[in-house]
Amino acid sequence: MVAAALVLIMTPGVAFFYGGMVRAKSVINMMMMSFGAIALVSVLWVIYGYSMSFSSGDGWLIPHVLANPFHDFLLHNEIHFKGGTELGLQSLDVHGLAFAGFQATFAIITVALISGAIADRAKFGAWMVFAGIWVTVVYFPVASWVFNFTVGGSTAGGWGQHGFSDGGWSVWGLGVNDFAGGTAVHINAGAAGLALALVLGKRVGFAKGMAKPHNVPLTLLGASLLWFGWFGFNAGSEGAVDGISALAWVNTLAAPAAATIGWLITEKIKDGKPTSIGAASGAVAGLVAITPACNILSPGWGIVLGLITGAICCLAIELKWRLGFDDSLDVVGVHLIGGLVGTLYIGFFGNGIGLLDTGSFYQLGAQAIGAFGVAIYSFVLAFVIGWIIQKTMGFRITSEDESAGVDSVVHGEESYALDAAIG
Repeated sequence: MVAAALVLIMTPGVAFFYGGMVRAKSVINMMMMSFGAIALVSVLWVIYGYSMSFSSGDGWLIPHVLANPFHDFLLHNEIHFKGGTELGLQSLDVHGLAFAGFQATFAIITVALISGAIADRAKFGAWMVFAGIWVTVVYFPVASWVFNFTVGGSTAGGWGQHGFSDGGWSVWGLGVNDFAGGTAVHINAGAAGLALALVLGKRVGFAKGMAKPHNVPLTLLGASLLWFGWFGFNAGSEGAVDGISALAWVNTLAAPAAATIGWLITEKIKDGKPTSIGAASGAVAGLVAITPACNILSPGWGIVLGLITGAICCLAIELKWRLGFDDSLDVVGVHLIGGLVGTLYIGFFGNGIGLLDTGSFYQLGAQAIGAFGVAIYSFVLAFVIGWIIQKTMGFRITSEDESAGVDSVVHGEESYALDAAIG
């Protein structure tokens, strides 16, 4: 539960991280998309999301691909009420409830991460509709593929569990190693962000250097909260205090630190100056990359992964200018690319399973199938959902409203109401 609280604080961290990077007239809308994700996804998770992701059995409609949303409706299998007219709880499954709460925070932050790709130009109501549909048809099934294993054992699911037999894609014996969500969270969110960036189109005046961060300290605060919470994200995914959780903790320290260095060196070579935004982005990129691999890399290989990821992601964020898509806050360059680097890296250097140790390309192939399978699934469905919303209720605000500022137009508020402070 402590780990769950740490992960939950990451979503306000996302709000601060993104909020500082947008224009001053968009910061409320940007942060509201994260807080909206907390509210909506929390409710959906308790009602049917946990069941869709972690219920046991042969699935619903599509065996081993989509779990039954009604099997654990409203978490009723974890909570048993006394019979008759007597009120009160008869018993509680502490482990089940704690696990449900922990995994809820993963679903929340995955949705929040997507919002950075559509900064400055999205209707809040349309975003909430998208979030509800996407988390239902994309995140919950993907979580079932990746994370669905028996609490207290590893015999019922997820493709990364060694003792799997009955859940998700693991029925085909992929054996993908994704310890804490490189595929389910980061590749998933990055691919969806790319899809929405294409659906909504470019911001008014889209060009390199068009809008500098309006509040760099706010972004650094967000990055700090993210890094702090990520220790719960990665180490907490072990579900126990043991050697694996300790290894995950150390790698969560070392890899993002190295990625910060890798990003800053690359930025200095490329642009002439190392920036604070580069340091924050590098740290997040390193955190993303180590997420799937924190259980299976020695700290030395974790540092190497961080250095590589920092350099690659620093270069990858330039793709939006070269290819002409407006990924406003680099969700693609940091989360999609960072997630791919970390997931594929395991195929080369994973302890006991990678090419370096086994001489076999099998694990690399499995990692690639898992990573690109999630990316394609998420991109296609996010694009379809976003396109339908755009054609029906409208997803993007008008150019005039964008110029006026999405905060005042959509929310009727200003982030920095100086006249009110003076008056």
